Amino acid sequence: MMQQQIAQLQMEKNTSANALVVTLRCAGPWVVPAIAQLEPQLQLVVAIDATQVVVDATQLVAMDTSGAWLLQRTIRALEQRGLNVSISGLRPEFSALLQLVAAAGVAPVVMLVPATGILAKVGKAAWLGLLNMRAILAFIGECSLILLHSVLQPRRIRWRPVLHNLQSAGFEALPITGLLSFLMGVVIAYQGADQLQRFGANIFIVELVALAMLRELAPLMTAIIVAGRSGSAYAAQIGTMKVTEEIDALRTIGIGHIELLVLPKMLALMIALPLLTVFADITGVLGGMLMASSKLDVSVDVFLHRIGDVVSLSSFLTGVAKAPVFAAIISLVGCYQGFQASSSADSVGRQTTVSVVQSIFLVILADALFSVAFNWLKL
Repeated sequence: MMQQQIAQLQMEKNTSANALVVTLRCAGPWVVPAIAQLEPQLQLVVAIDATQVVVDATQLVAMDTSGAWLLQRTIRALEQRGLNVSISGLRPEFSALLQLVAAAGVAPVVMLVPATGILAKVGKAAWLGLLNMRAILAFIGECSLILLHSVLQPRRIRWRPVLHNLQSAGFEALPITGLLSFLMGVVIAYQGADQLQRFGANIFIVELVALAMLRELAPLMTAIIVAGRSGSAYAAQIGTMKVTEEIDALRTIGIGHIELLVLPKMLALMIALPLLTVFADITGVLGGMLMASSKLDVSVDVFLHRIGDVVSLSSFLTGVAKAPVFAAIISLVGCYQGFQASSSADSVGRQTTVSVVQSIFLVILADALFSVAFNWLKL
């Protein structure tokens, strides 16, 4: 890049009167990249003490709108000070551009972005949150209508994808769910044993383990495991299909993407999660029972006999009843975030992470609302 600015200044005296003539020699390309270098030197030219200024543009090889505006601004500033300014050696195309800029008053547009205040940031975040909530509600409404139509017309349900998702989200999740539930029962019994031994209330370990697992921990923990395991898989699968334009292809040939991709996942998860919850109840109670037998001398027979006395059918059903709601939340959030992925692999990973975080948050929120509702209903 050539950087051509003021070459030299020459002063001449008139025989009739003292007169200082300054020659401004312009050379090289006067284009956008050179403005930053030309600007400070032209400001010095505007401040000179002279009678006449001659602009020599003989060596000017290129000029764009920004360079013409810069030269026109300098000439106008000198003329406003009362100096006589003349231009020599300017090419016809540059002269026409200079005249056009002078006539139109063209100036570079400088976008000044004011600093965003705290209230503006909060307002923007709130507005984006409302828009996202509106989109989620619209997605839930569309899925609910399709589910209703499928229930009224069972032939529309694609049972093969439902069974496939039932295997991947339900049967294949049995080992990790059972192991974690078993360990959770062991931990609850171990932590409660020290406190119960102080008061000689060893037998109450049954209430502690059974009610905690059946009412709260088993359904909640199972939903969190499924959200991290299956919810993320749903978001990644649909997001990848969107990146590879498979969803657009489905729409082109007239296949409903929600009926094909979302509905089988939601139905399979609503069937699998209650069954996983029951399995987690059994393994969690089993872990607490083994710990109670080894640490509190509560035999297996006594433990099982007391479970039938302290655990009512409503306590069992309140835990299982949460599972279909948790399943709907996990499947809808995972599928929705998958549809939000843009045409990049980074977006798929980001939406997968968002789906897991939102699913876990909404599951815990729903569990809290269930607790309040069950307490109000005296269940």
